[in-house]
Amino acid sequence: MTIGSLKPAKEKKSRKGKQVVDEKAPLLPSKQEEDGGFDEFNGASFGGAVFNLSTTIVGAGIMALPATMKVLGLVLGIALIIFMAFLTEASIELLIRFSRAGKTVSYGGVMGEAFGKYGRMLLQICILVNNVGVLVVYMIIIGDVLSGTTSSGIHHAGVLEGWFGMHWWNGRFFVLLVTTLAIFAPLASLKRIDSLRFTSALSVGLAVVFLVITAGITIFKLISGSILMPRLLPDVYDLTSFFNLFTVVPVLVTAYICHYNVHSIDNELEDNKQIKSVVRASLALCSTVYVLTSLFGFLLFGDATLDDVLANFDTDLGISYGSLLSDAVRVSYAAHLMLVFPIVFYPLRLNLNGLLFPLARPLTSDNFRFVLISAGLITLIFLGANFIPSIWDVFQFTGATAAVCIGFILPAAITLRDHHGIATMKDKILCIFMIVLAVFSNLVAIYSDSYSLFKKNASPRE
Repeated sequence: MTIGSLKPAKEKKSRKGKQVVDEKAPLLPSKQEEDGGFDEFNGASFGGAVFNLSTTIVGAGIMALPATMKVLGLVLGIALIIFMAFLTEASIELLIRFSRAGKTVSYGGVMGEAFGKYGRMLLQICILVNNVGVLVVYMIIIGDVLSGTTSSGIHHAGVLEGWFGMHWWNGRFFVLLVTTLAIFAPLASLKRIDSLRFTSALSVGLAVVFLVITAGITIFKLISGSILMPRLLPDVYDLTSFFNLFTVVPVLVTAYICHYNVHSIDNELEDNKQIKSVVRASLALCSTVYVLTSLFGFLLFGDATLDDVLANFDTDLGISYGSLLSDAVRVSYAAHLMLVFPIVFYPLRLNLNGLLFPLARPLTSDNFRFVLISAGLITLIFLGANFIPSIWDVFQFTGATAAVCIGFILPAAITLRDHHGIATMKDKILCIFMIVLAVFSNLVAIYSDSYSLFKKNASPRE
């Protein structure tokens, strides 16, 4: 995602005659001519782009999807997952269309063209809020899985603690410090998003490992007859249960948020005509993973499914080698989140740079600023995950709101502004629907989170 001047300056021929617009702060030069130590970059492949975009989509949110089936039932829940995939494709298509019309190469460029400097700054702030919150939550989950956590006076042992007992070297702080220095920092130092294609492919593979193990356990228990028939439709019996259906809307609305990385991936493609196919392939892959995870997770745990289904694997699965399989599920998903981290970190760094240094030379050509911003952000996220674990509650408000702005409200606003006069009546009706859905989901999220927080704080005094 490039944040800089909105006016295209020079154009360079690159990669099979493709025109690459060079803005004030380009994503990355096609060649590292100034360094002289790199080979020419011939463009990202279709497969690498699909893996990078898919990794952007599939994060920790997948763990909340089985719980939505508990509320909605399998039929309505799966239908809404598929519907949100189509709505996400439509919003990304609008962004790409207006980018092409304005010859801009970034989400910030499109926002700046439609709403000026303050529109671009609004997007940058939304991405900062969303991505910092997401990365802190990722690191908290990794710490919980590997080192354990204590909630309401009950200690849940981490994988390392279960294997080796309690030691200083498998405590939360040290484990996250090693993870940060050995994994996050090296991967975050890469200047081109296509360089993450292999870790992204591994990340998607680890999510599939989680899915395969869950499916295998579920099928085994189905054959043995120890799983009851799940609820297919929501159980609505009064007004309260009806409104409870809407508490899962924010989870579904934010499940596919990846818009902040679409331009970065598009800019590095060998052929930018492939971006629509990349988006469709990524959404199809992620939808399949989402549907199967929701299906098998809800089948396996039924009405006992927790808001974070990963927590269900702390209990006895009632099968041979259940403890080993539980550890495999938790470790594979912790590793998945480690490899998602740099993909989400990439646009965070670029947008912070654009917000603080809008007129500076490209970030990739200023090593001191690149290292300073990267180190500062990683340190902030590390400290947040270690010393303010309750930050999850904070980002239930700010993260959800910023995410729906990035994914639906701002693309819809760009289309309704219609700076180039290319939006159809169908586009505008769709955009009004997206804004209404996004605003409604935000209100529901704020209400439900406020109510839950109030109950949690009030319960000790009762």
